[in-house]
Amino acid sequence: MPIAHFWRDKNVLVTGASGFLGSWLTEALIDAQANVVGLIRDRQGPSRYHSEGLRESVTEVYGGVENYELMERSMNEYEIEIVFHIAAQPLVTVSNRNPLSTFESNIKGTWTVLEACRRSSTVKRLVIASSDKAYGEVKGRSYKENGSALGAQFPYDVSKACADLIAQSYYRTFNLPVAVTRCGNLFGGGDLYFDRIIPGTIRSVLRNEPPIIRSDGTYVRDYFFVKDAAAACLQLAQELHRKELWGQAFNFSGNNPKSVLAVTQQVLRLMKSDLKPKILNQARHEIKHQTLSTDKASRLLKWRPQYPFGEALQETINWYRNYFNGSSRTA
Repeated sequence: MPIAHFWRDKNVLVTGASGFLGSWLTEALIDAQANVVGLIRDRQGPSRYHSEGLRESVTEVYGGVENYELMERSMNEYEIEIVFHIAAQPLVTVSNRNPLSTFESNIKGTWTVLEACRRSSTVKRLVIASSDKAYGEVKGRSYKENGSALGAQFPYDVSKACADLIAQSYYRTFNLPVAVTRCGNLFGGGDLYFDRIIPGTIRSVLRNEPPIIRSDGTYVRDYFFVKDAAAACLQLAQELHRKELWGQAFNFSGNNPKSVLAVTQQVLRLMKSDLKPKILNQARHEIKHQTLSTDKASRLLKWRPQYPFGEALQETINWYRNYFNGSSRTA
């Protein structure tokens, strides 16, 4: 069934709807004519949607994802059929400084959503956003869903591994129609956490300042364009009529792992900058090498990324140029 036809008039809840991935997912759902209810933590403050016009098309509910009464009421009042649980504390640096708030948001928030879905009479499908960090560090090979145990050690990574396992537990115990995404490092327009390497490097170049690399530059990640990530979430949810997919986790990435230094240098080339990165070598409690196998998603979902890395990176650079020039937040 075509995506647009499937989503038309579906009542969909997106937790973290104004966040980075949540914002792009929300836009994709609106384009597909779904009725989107977005959970937003804070009523006050500027919109963090990547495009200012999105807010007008979303029914917003305000409060923390850890609030069970709020989650249950929202699902019942809006007759939610499909849930995307995207809300999370997303920063490794914050989790290392303040692990308790990360555990509260990422672990308690996940079981709260799962329990509200379990008790709902209307929710039929649920996608939980985990992370490649849930695997911990696996040396010498790509991470595979069925071949790599979750060996997380550091606070952010452990929070995502716990959320991942709790979701699988709800399937095995209660037969909840849930699936899990484990995505590579997301990038794209709208990410305003500038300690991340891609938005931070772009901002540095626009300010004519040397970009900062917190690590030694050799850390390797799978970089994954946010538009591809949003499309992957939609496709996985659409396929959850297949009960054999319930309780399963799927890796999604750009299939193009790169070192932090290589990504920084590519941004500099695309922006035609002669600046040299400043390597601090201060990163601690972070995984050094991560690559994901997406063979399972390709085999079971017929999924593959649509955007080449260089093209996606150029689009990302263009978004930030517009953002810092004061233009409206459009991709």
